[in-house]
Amino acid sequence: MRGIPTKTVLKKSITYFALKVLIGLMLLGCTSTKKIKKKTIPLSSEQNTTEVQNSNGKTVTSLNNLGFDDHEFISLKEQETEPITTNAKDTLEQTSTTTEIGEISSGAGLDIKSQVAQKIVENYLNSENKEPKGHCLSVSKARFEEAYKAVHGHSVYQDLPDSMATKDYTPKQVFNLLYASASETQQGWRSLPEKYRGKGNAGAIAYAGMGTLVDTSGIWSGQLRPGALMQVWRFKVDYEQVVQGVDVKKLDPYGHSFIFISYVRDEENRIIGLEIADQGFQSYRPLQPRDYEVWWGVNLSI
Repeated sequence: MRGIPTKTVLKKSITYFALKVLIGLMLLGCTSTKKIKKKTIPLSSEQNTTEVQNSNGKTVTSLNNLGFDDHEFISLKEQETEPITTNAKDTLEQTSTTTEIGEISSGAGLDIKSQVAQKIVENYLNSENKEPKGHCLSVSKARFEEAYKAVHGHSVYQDLPDSMATKDYTPKQVFNLLYASASETQQGWRSLPEKYRGKGNAGAIAYAGMGTLVDTSGIWSGQLRPGALMQVWRFKVDYEQVVQGVDVKKLDPYGHSFIFISYVRDEENRIIGLEIADQGFQSYRPLQPRDYEVWWGVNLSI
């Protein structure tokens, strides 16, 4: 029986590897379009930060463990990983609306019942850099924490209730794990309340008693208030697996974290889209119902 020529095997192997790389890039979720240099800093169990240097040489602090498009960060363990970049804005079909991209409707800020939410919107509208790049979770969390500190004079972590703690995690760790939807198969993740798992920022903030959850139906019926934080999932099956606990190394879900700014309405005042604030991944256009299968938001009460 004749053997397969070595050149043929090598050629097929290279083609297969290239195909895997291409598919991996296509599946990426909310990542920065700017290359960054990343260095992991040794941390205590209470910390989850990374020192990041952007292309301008400015060093900023971002959060680890905050995203499914970088699976190595979904744990409390310290790990080294290479940054992944992509030139793609998103993989969702773009459609036009009656509102120009970046235009905030006149209703923004008129129905905010939270000083922190009001501050989030004010900071965003007054910002000279509305698309700071980076990771969606880090950006949304930084906007929330900055506004909270401006209003209350201290970190949000100081006001987390002790009741959030488990035998394995402090209130701060529970908050960060829920915020990141840091799903895993071990009991640690499953020990967190199922009601708030997989809901990202919305679940973490609601569990801390700082806001009220709003589901898909509520979101698209007009119940969101400007400044609400949001977590969405492209596919419902991914969300369900995350809630129950899944090995993220074997899962490549498409999720996104951002802040709601205002509704986009048509000439008959029907809601047709959401204006959002993120790191620039999708905020260049209003989001529409068909963009994601699972939507969660939290109206702040603080």
